[in-house]
Amino acid sequence: MVSETSSNAKTQPSVGDYFRKNIREYGLLIALIVIMLFFQVITGGVLFRPVNLTNLVLQNSFIVIMALGMLLIIVAGHIDLSVGSIAALVGGLSGILIIKGVPWLGLPPLPVVIVIPLCLVLGGIAGAAQGYWTAYQKIPAFIVTLAGMLVFRGLTYLVLSNRPVGPFPKEFGLLSTGFIPDFFSFLQGDPATSLIKNWFALIVVVALVGWMIYAGFRKRKLNDAHGTENEPVVFFALQMGLTSIVAIFIGFQLSTYKGLPNVLVLMAVLIAFYSFVTSRSTIGRRIYAMGGNEKAAKLSGINTERLTFYAFANMGVLAALAGMIIAARLNSATPKAGVGIELDVIAACFIGGASASGGVGKITGAVIGAFIMGVLNNGMSIMGLSIDYQQLVKGLVLLAAVYFDVYNKRKG
Repeated sequence: MVSETSSNAKTQPSVGDYFRKNIREYGLLIALIVIMLFFQVITGGVLFRPVNLTNLVLQNSFIVIMALGMLLIIVAGHIDLSVGSIAALVGGLSGILIIKGVPWLGLPPLPVVIVIPLCLVLGGIAGAAQGYWTAYQKIPAFIVTLAGMLVFRGLTYLVLSNRPVGPFPKEFGLLSTGFIPDFFSFLQGDPATSLIKNWFALIVVVALVGWMIYAGFRKRKLNDAHGTENEPVVFFALQMGLTSIVAIFIGFQLSTYKGLPNVLVLMAVLIAFYSFVTSRSTIGRRIYAMGGNEKAAKLSGINTERLTFYAFANMGVLAALAGMIIAARLNSATPKAGVGIELDVIAACFIGGASASGGVGKITGAVIGAFIMGVLNNGMSIMGLSIDYQQLVKGLVLLAAVYFDVYNKRKG
């Protein structure tokens, strides 16, 4: 009886203890919901309109995508200031290759299916170059990427001759502005009177919510079987309930417009992949170990130089993808694309709970942090606040998030 009671106490912590232990994670989710509800009320219901929700996804997709790579960099104990410049350079190169080709090499304009993977490789090379100087030459990442920010921005001006290049062909634009077609269009009645315009979007979201609930119950069952700590039933029910309601509401709103944007699906796949890498893969655990204590990680046999190199190369690939999404959204490659984006990306990671000293941070936190920044930008723009006030608010939010993190560490 004593053993059984002890086991139950271990697997079911008190609500208060669990909340204090996970206050950062739940606080972020609560903060995002409160901010969204605030702007929904203050803007007279504009924030949750289908068109605006779609714009919110399109406007912040590249921030979320780059935040996935930036989180790994920060967890590893480094920083990357060059991501905006890499995005601009790769966006410019994609415009040149698709629209003009390379005459001095005798290359005509290249098809989109060749340019996209080629540009991802070029982005990876740019990130790997910085990873080499940081990992193997031991130059601080702040200095290396600051130099990279200047070099890649200068190359962007040279490549584009300080002029925008566009427009892009329609198939390239689908990368950012396209939508998944309705594979269940036979369910739709009269398009003029039917509220649902894309049944596929709604069905997919409902199916994903069902899978999420099933996976949550399955995880709890496995934890009980192995004697691992479970979150209190109250938190589990609230988390599942709130997440399900928000997801289905957003899915419904998107289904009444054009459905799921292509970039949202791409973003979801990347989030799932990097969540798996950081939580269940060997390389993910090693990056966290390296960020927590690099000397101890090295003594345990982890090749910290190679891990750092990989992290920067990965960041370059994601920055390249983001650069092409930006170019596709603008329908032109511009020299000033991506200016200041690195600050939003870094802020998203720190707001999401990443530690400036390395070793701490979650993909879900970075994604929530990116959407907090995105909702702030979108909501303040709808309200008509000028850019100076927007920057002021975002700076205060970032400072508050970092202070909250430091305060919790001191208290703990």
